[in-house]
Amino acid sequence: MRSKPGVTRRGLLLGSAAALVSACTGRSAPVAAPTSAAPASSPSPLRASITIHRRHSAARGRDVDVVLMTPDGVPSLGLPVCVALHGRGSNARTFLDLDLPAALTAGVRSGVPPFAVVAVDGSHYWVPDGSDDPRRMLADELPGWLSEAGLRPMTGVLGISMGGFGALNLARRRRDVRTVATCSAALFRTWPEARTRHIFPSQDDWTAAEPLQHVDELPTRGLGVWCGDGDPFLAANRKLISSAKPEVSRITAGEHTEEYWRGVLPEVLRFLGSRLA
Repeated sequence: MRSKPGVTRRGLLLGSAAALVSACTGRSAPVAAPTSAAPASSPSPLRASITIHRRHSAARGRDVDVVLMTPDGVPSLGLPVCVALHGRGSNARTFLDLDLPAALTAGVRSGVPPFAVVAVDGSHYWVPDGSDDPRRMLADELPGWLSEAGLRPMTGVLGISMGGFGALNLARRRRDVRTVATCSAALFRTWPEARTRHIFPSQDDWTAAEPLQHVDELPTRGLGVWCGDGDPFLAANRKLISSAKPEVSRITAGEHTEEYWRGVLPEVLRFLGSRLA
């Protein structure tokens, strides 16, 4: 599958060289090299439209990437924030492969109110798994990382596949989240469906976490749902649409693929930006 022009892993590697030059000259570069710098004493604007920091997450017991993406040419200080949650087997840099930064810049240039997208490494359907707790990372650690970058607290969430499961769960627990968008959300209508994923230790654990089991706790205003008509999670997404009655829902041609997600991201970002403003 061919990628559309934009930021890719190859571009990221090429950009890191420019970022090292930037560190010596004080000039901004397209991509800042990963850092593990100590927290800044006061917020400062991001020096590039894509900045990657390596942070230690005590909640997850490991280092994680925090990928900060802002529209080109827009000052980052004070921007509203949408947190992006990736799918199973992926990581925060997946959103670079999906050309999200280019789509974000194009959207803002067409009139979408500017905002920042922040992705972070997660796992386990964004629920606790023993000592690895991505949910606690989002609640307790990510706010500080956003503040260090001079960004506002999170008020929007975007989730793809497993990240859609996590985004809906996050919205259940965070009433300050005003808009949520899911693409191909990996949801399960029944315990037998969920059990095949070998993520949830028991039916009770799945029931407690499954968004479709807690539809009354999900937002309706500010909720957008996208899914391809050839997606294996189509039936579960149709159930989400019929029961949660989201503000916007789109079932269009596509499968559970990067090609589909690239295609819908511009519309998804317009949806998010207009509600984050």
